[in-house]
Amino acid sequence: MKLLIVVDMQNDFIDGALGTKEAVAIVPNVAEKIKRARDAGWEVVFTRDTHQKNYLQTQEGKNLPVVHCILGSKGWQISDKLDVGKSRIFDKPSFGSLDLADYVATLNGLEEIELVGLCTGICVISNAFILKAKVPEVKITVDSSCCACVTPESHATALSAMRLCQVNII
Repeated sequence: MKLLIVVDMQNDFIDGALGTKEAVAIVPNVAEKIKRARDAGWEVVFTRDTHQKNYLQTQEGKNLPVVHCILGSKGWQISDKLDVGKSRIFDKPSFGSLDLADYVATLNGLEEIELVGLCTGICVISNAFILKAKVPEVKITVDSSCCACVTPESHATALSAMRLCQVNII
């Protein structure tokens, strides 16, 4: 069994409050990756950064004082350019999802996990490391052409860090 995890491909991270031209540019790649994964019989799941109206009072909000991904807002929604279908969505209040890791640990015969999405240096790397700790014998891959970060430099730094921790980078 193989699993594609689409991390935080939400409007606020693409072209909203924290959007970048690099994030906009990967949307077609991610859409194609989802289609190819489903066609090959992979399970596809999504994560969704989810904050409340008190975001600026949270630890994250104090360090990143940009209101984004507020539950129910347009920015919180996964891009309509991506086919969510009936995929499972893991809402998460922070960078990585422990619920996702717990779910992955229940999958019998899991051979490979591939991650794509936003932001390489925050949520993608956090989920990759949590998954590496939870299921250390499962191959974990990040498709760099389907990820973006705050800057191209931070994207490259995150890819290097993941590579050092035995996450396969393609």
